[in-house]
Amino acid sequence: MNLLQGHFAGFHRSLEGSLMISLMMQHLLPLTTLLLLSIVPTETAVVASVAQCNESFLEKTPPNIPDILEEGNIKDQNRYKVICQTLTDIRRFVTLYDTKNRIPVFSAAEYRGGGEGKGSRWKIEPQLENQTGDANMTPADKKITYDHQAGTNDYKQTEFDRGHLFPSSYRSEEGDINSTYTLTNAVPQRRRFNNGRWNLMERCVKCILDNYCIKNNNQIEGFVVIGAQPGNENPLNQRINIPSVLWSAFCCYSQSKESWLASAHWGENTDDGPKYLQTKTLAELHTKLRIEAFPGPQCRNGKSATELYSESPCKAQCRQK
Repeated sequence: MNLLQGHFAGFHRSLEGSLMISLMMQHLLPLTTLLLLSIVPTETAVVASVAQCNESFLEKTPPNIPDILEEGNIKDQNRYKVICQTLTDIRRFVTLYDTKNRIPVFSAAEYRGGGEGKGSRWKIEPQLENQTGDANMTPADKKITYDHQAGTNDYKQTEFDRGHLFPSSYRSEEGDINSTYTLTNAVPQRRRFNNGRWNLMERCVKCILDNYCIKNNNQIEGFVVIGAQPGNENPLNQRINIPSVLWSAFCCYSQSKESWLASAHWGENTDDGPKYLQTKTLAELHTKLRIEAFPGPQCRNGKSATELYSESPCKAQCRQK
């Protein structure tokens, strides 16, 4: 009997010990979680390599820009910065930014359908000024002249627009639209050029993307890369380079055409010029500006969008003359 009682007493102590350990673990787990979270680095917006923000490129392959970005390697990392454009902790698109000229080299994104919404106030990239700054783009302060990027004061009382590279019309969700209104996605653009032939080109490309860049799952999917080449005229506000040429390229697979589609446009950043920008091939873009927007063979060998201009969905938006 005493032996049996001893077994029961040992079992009781063992049970109490297990319960105490269980209760301790319940209290310790939240603390452990907090400690683990505290040592996980905060996601940054300005990163060292395009490979850290490659979801905006077709097949995660960035463009080749001579002497700036070649085979995914940035030639001068002190000058050119990769920005994973982030708003409300969501990465929206990617920009390669020239901190010397204070203009973007290009912005790139996956296209999933667009709208006509307008964004909120213009923003800047905090981590260009301070590496430990906010990972989210923040409203530009009118009282500050930024060292490594353009500010709102740079565009005051000028004949230039803050011209989007990646346009707000290529997005439909409010946060995505607002994210395009960052000065790291804008260049000084002549007003008549921006509101005229460049705007008409954007509408044409959007029409092609919306109507033909549809995959087998009936989802719109295309990729765009849009950039600017620095100019030689006097800088805006003695700080901001005024591009001489803007260029745009897109590529997608079209289920309805059972082929890849790809085209390019470019135009001089002047008020005077033709009413419409001519649609060119990616090969012509490479020959003219030495830019390889989509290095992969599927885009390089894709059909030109000009073959679709006579069809009804985009006939009005894609006039060439």
